[in-house]
Amino acid sequence: MKFKLLAKDPNSNARCGIVSTDHGDIHTPIFMPVGTLGAVKGVFHKDLKEDIKAEIILGNTYHLYLRPGLDTLKAAGGLHKFESWDRPILTDSGGFQVFSLTGIRKLTKEGCTFSSHIDGSRHCFTPENNVDTQRIIGADIMMALDECCPGDADFRYAEKSLSLTQDWLERYSKRFNETEALYGYDQTFFPIIQGCIYPELRIRAAEHALRFADAGIAIGGLAVGEPTDKMYEMLEVLHPVIPEDKARYLMGVGTPANILEAIARGVDMFDCVMPTRNGRNGMLFTWNGIMNMRNAKWEKDFSELDPTGTSFVDHCYSKAYLRHLFIAKEMFAAMIATEHNLAFYLDLVRTARTHIEAGDFAAWKEATVKRITSRL
Repeated sequence: MKFKLLAKDPNSNARCGIVSTDHGDIHTPIFMPVGTLGAVKGVFHKDLKEDIKAEIILGNTYHLYLRPGLDTLKAAGGLHKFESWDRPILTDSGGFQVFSLTGIRKLTKEGCTFSSHIDGSRHCFTPENNVDTQRIIGADIMMALDECCPGDADFRYAEKSLSLTQDWLERYSKRFNETEALYGYDQTFFPIIQGCIYPELRIRAAEHALRFADAGIAIGGLAVGEPTDKMYEMLEVLHPVIPEDKARYLMGVGTPANILEAIARGVDMFDCVMPTRNGRNGMLFTWNGIMNMRNAKWEKDFSELDPTGTSFVDHCYSKAYLRHLFIAKEMFAAMIATEHNLAFYLDLVRTARTHIEAGDFAAWKEATVKRITSRL
């Protein structure tokens, strides 16, 4: 995998480039729809490609490991063939999911033991078997196993957590270099920078992680409970530390405004369940603001969902119709809203790219954030 930087905004740290993989190119800044279990909920692959224009999607190691399981994935020839997706895939190591299993997991220097949320069975992730698992899944970009430190952790806990993540990274990298891809195309992995909200720890984490980074690096442990301004501060701390030739992936972020602010601080890649999860619950993100589609105000509003949107659903269905579907609990409502939100997120980062290339991103971002965060 390679990352090529193409342009930088003169009035911010925003940049655009291309990540090249054996399954295709990824034009950054990019938003990556989340397909945790091998599917982006409620969206056909045809629509992901043609309407939403997704260039890469995610899978999750924790969930795919539990089901369908590694035997099935290996027999299928990896996740690409199993889910019939021929573009790039990134897999999270499962570290965040295990972190979320408070009370049914235990972290040690060796690895992490946890109970399945499905049947209570006991399992263990180590850096070594996590590499092996992601080799079998076959993602183009793999994430190193880490501990996701809580956003409100004190310095002592955060430092101890970072030490564990660094030990695991060294073992993960060693195992990665001892093994090979299984399905005839290259894989790479991104180390993850942890360190909570402490600049000293973030810089220490970045300097260590960069020893193992090839074409890209991830920034984890943000948007996990810390104030938003602290997230932006950590991105500003890290920007001068990470070389320009590394793609930068901010994990699990976020709102459209979060994404634009992070792009302004040098981030290239994003993922979040927000557009799909919020869409299923009736929240639409649009170029003119945020809409709750269950509100009575839309009952007789027969205007298009988002006149400035790029998704075909924006112009095929009215606000009144979508509200009716949600009130009637019709499953089609979730499908329309999900596709709209994903198309909006991808349109947002593509438009950001055009303004970076034009050199006016900073001014455009300021005006756009105000508009897209208003409540309609």
